Amino acid sequence: MNNFNFGEVLSQAWQIIWKHKILWVFGILASCGRGGGNFNSNSGGGGNGGGGGQPPEIPPQMMRWLQIIEQNLTTIIVVAVALFCVIWIVTIFLGAIGKIGLIRGTAQADGGAESLVFGELFSGSMPYFWRMFGLSLILGLPVFIIAMVIAVVVVGGIAASGGNETAIVGILGMTPIMIGCLCLLVPVMFVLGMIFRQAENAIVLEEMNVLPAITRGWEVFKANLGPIILLAIILGVIGFVASFVIAIPIFLIVFPAMLTFALGQGQNLTPLYMMGACLCLFIPVAWLLQGIITAYAEAAWTLTYMRLTKPQDNAPIVAAEANAS
Repeated sequence: MNNFNFGEVLSQAWQIIWKHKILWVFGILASCGRGGGNFNSNSGGGGNGGGGGQPPEIPPQMMRWLQIIEQNLTTIIVVAVALFCVIWIVTIFLGAIGKIGLIRGTAQADGGAESLVFGELFSGSMPYFWRMFGLSLILGLPVFIIAMVIAVVVVGGIAASGGNETAIVGILGMTPIMIGCLCLLVPVMFVLGMIFRQAENAIVLEEMNVLPAITRGWEVFKANLGPIILLAIILGVIGFVASFVIAIPIFLIVFPAMLTFALGQGQNLTPLYMMGACLCLFIPVAWLLQGIITAYAEAAWTLTYMRLTKPQDNAPIVAAEANAS
């Protein structure tokens, strides 16, 4: 479709999420499924402030914490693994429901719904959960298989070598090949991601099951290659710039605190306490902003799917639900 109107889609997506701010909540949920707001505060602070003398003494309080961790290491590991599994399951569930809610809410709003109700969107999204979950599993399968193959080759090779230096050097020599395979995987995953985005909309808007939705996603992607790739680039740039701006306060909080802690030879924990307090105050704001970005992107993708697959004068399928409720 050569006359695809990017301006209409992008402006309509913003108007929808601005008018129906309840979609921000679903944007926050959807961003949970993608690992939150991707705010990784990796401030690799090598805590040595001095040059070359004896290492700084560990503060007594930190020493007590390390002793407690050492004494209860097994329990801490078990609890941490269990907690990780629970959080992983919850984030997958909330992420899928968030994405479904955004698709349904955008379709309803574009169909003329004057208001969106959180409870209706949430409960109405439940029937689609397992299909969306199955779709995400299929998408993640290639990455999982490649990661497992690399892990088995590396770990198995090191174990079989018995620590032999030549074998280990040979395995390390395969690193460029592995990196090359991962680089080839990036464009493949990009294309698959675009196809699966269309499949997600097919599941929700056209009531399809997983495999027919993937076929439908491929057909829509193949027939509209230019608009979909260009929209992906536009939204990618918007998302990158917005996420970078959101991340700036985190660096402004973390870097001075870590620098002060390092210059103090690790003797004063006050900078770390202050950093933790500031992060606790800012993270909810960051989640909200990231939720808005996610809601906007998902709304744009949903509108794109509807514009590419339905005549302009047709009301979206889901809109009837909103007017009935």
